Amino acid sequence: MPNKKVLPPNASALARITRHQIIIPLAALLLLAVFNLINDPSFFSISLKPNSNGDQILSGNIISIIDNGSELAILALGMTLVTAASGGQDISVGAAIAISGSVMLRVLCGADARAETLQAPIIVAFLVACLVSMAFGAFNGALVAFFKIQPMVATLILFTAGRNIASWINNSQLPIVKEESFSYFGNYIPGIPIPTPFIIAIVCFIIMFLVLKFTNLGLYVQSVGINEKTSRLNGLNPELIKLMTYVILGLCVAVAALIKVSRISTINYSVVAKDIEMDAILAVALGGNALSGGKFSMAASVIGAYVIQFLTTTLYALEVNAAALPAYKAVVVILLVVMSSPAVKEKLAVVGKKFRKNGAAAEKA
Repeated sequence: MPNKKVLPPNASALARITRHQIIIPLAALLLLAVFNLINDPSFFSISLKPNSNGDQILSGNIISIIDNGSELAILALGMTLVTAASGGQDISVGAAIAISGSVMLRVLCGADARAETLQAPIIVAFLVACLVSMAFGAFNGALVAFFKIQPMVATLILFTAGRNIASWINNSQLPIVKEESFSYFGNYIPGIPIPTPFIIAIVCFIIMFLVLKFTNLGLYVQSVGINEKTSRLNGLNPELIKLMTYVILGLCVAVAALIKVSRISTINYSVVAKDIEMDAILAVALGGNALSGGKFSMAASVIGAYVIQFLTTTLYALEVNAAALPAYKAVVVILLVVMSSPAVKEKLAVVGKKFRKNGAAAEKA
């Protein structure tokens, strides 16, 4: 493990603040907030309105951001660990969500896609989906850890075949869950005005925080990502740790799938979670995490996920054509990622050092 960079005692307050990795997504978040505040102050308005069931719920762009960004934030948790440990990314999470959601609906509806009553408890369907998602995660992890296949190539298999597998599970039918309580996970619980996905995301964040705080998982993941050979000499099993991160990502996929299918109580195999894998990878990058592996910040990745959703909501508010949305988002995200790259930060540090040096010389003169 490399030594943590230590600033000199006379370092400025700004230098001490900018050394923290989390400042990158926070700065992006602040930039978007200021832009929207100038462009349309009503962007931040929040109101209490009745939904279709007559329940009072919070409504507004900010609520939409924390609601729709929750699945991405949950995926960012697992993607951060996978990236840190393997130095690569899993591009199959969108297809895996389709599989997990399809399995969940199969268990709930049974052979009848239009079943009037649930064929199994929701918790049972969710646990089965978790097992399936973790199994596919283990499959991807095994290809990367034991067969030494580059992560993006290894996960390309499931990326290509996943949605067809999801369709096959339910015989190409679109099951519909008519039980109202199932929709609570992707929408609102009666009497609670906050979106349920955001509550689920908070629970996931807390669990991950506790796991990283009270276990050595974070240290082991960073050690393997920084130098696999050295970590092996120190008694770690790099293959097992890499496999574990993919299994954890699989668990995150199952939670995201629960939210996705619960939102509409059915599934569209070709559309559900489409391109979410790209956003998950971008969330990790926006968090200032090195995509080549090593040290990571889970909090920065989570904020990065909400920055992406903030950007998406902003573009919708500007009435950008939906077809052009990915292009606009790509340009902005590329700029943010480039600005947060080590090379750019090093150049900015050199410029800042020269500026301070010239300022000090001018004061003496």
